[in-house]
Amino acid sequence: MLDVFLTVDVELWCDGWQELDAKFARSFDRYILGTTPTGQYGLPYQLAVLADHGLEGVFFVEPLFSTRFGAAPLDDIVGLLRQARQEVQLHLHTEWVDEAVTPLLDNVNGKRQHLRYFTLDEQTRLIAIGKDLLGRAGVDKVSAFRAGSFGFNLDTLSALAANGVFLDASYNATMMGRDSGLLPGVTVVEPVEWNGVVEYPMTVFQDGPRHLRHAQLTACSWSELEGLLWSGLEERRQAFTILFHNFELLDTARNVPDRVVVDRFQRLCAFLDKNRDSFRTRGFDGLQPTPVARQPEPLVSPIWKTAGRLFEQLRRKATM
Repeated sequence: MLDVFLTVDVELWCDGWQELDAKFARSFDRYILGTTPTGQYGLPYQLAVLADHGLEGVFFVEPLFSTRFGAAPLDDIVGLLRQARQEVQLHLHTEWVDEAVTPLLDNVNGKRQHLRYFTLDEQTRLIAIGKDLLGRAGVDKVSAFRAGSFGFNLDTLSALAANGVFLDASYNATMMGRDSGLLPGVTVVEPVEWNGVVEYPMTVFQDGPRHLRHAQLTACSWSELEGLLWSGLEERRQAFTILFHNFELLDTARNVPDRVVVDRFQRLCAFLDKNRDSFRTRGFDGLQPTPVARQPEPLVSPIWKTAGRLFEQLRRKATM
């Protein structure tokens, strides 16, 4: 049995940092609800498809935006997820720190894109603020965390421990994971423990000579995802972590559904539903991790599937 983590980063953006308050209502409608002329393809749609197949996801919710726009929209997001009985965990995009109506930290007057750009004390305080915001919105307990854009470092793990959070999902070997300070010189692909905090890395795979790609809904073809899931099972991996976002089923302009990605999502959910004897979707609440002593090599996807994905991506662009 392979544990599959369907991790959804729930974020809201206003397409730039000018006139935020004027843009907010429209941005919430587009990014969170995914409203299009043919229906909603944001959180409500994703939750409905997961419910249809009886699957569990992990929704990493970014709460710092509410320090600019108030508690009500965060309450709405958490309410949707709790009503759907899906797991809510903490996600932080520190681009919002300098936008708060009441300053969150001293001497922060501009953008710091990644959590790793803050000191240990600052990271500890920001994680505490994020936990408090989710708590006020109705999240009883935060047991896992993911840094925005995977921009974490070892200070982040120390800050999580200081806040009583002992599971992290910020390591992505295709982005900033390999220079985070965690296991230098090693590509982390399975759970590993560091000073009491267990890291659950993004699943990455080799899709060409010396090239890694992470398992994201918009970044992989269905053929690649299906093959990698079977490979992970055959190799007796502990965890397979897939990434998508609340707005990932829309085109890049967030105006219409991306039919190719919608199809991938539907096929992924149907596959996991059909193959429950082999794959178990789950969350982090109540998880009893068993970190590995030695990291295996990343999974490998055959080059012909990479070529198929490139063709599919060209077809996507042609229809947008």
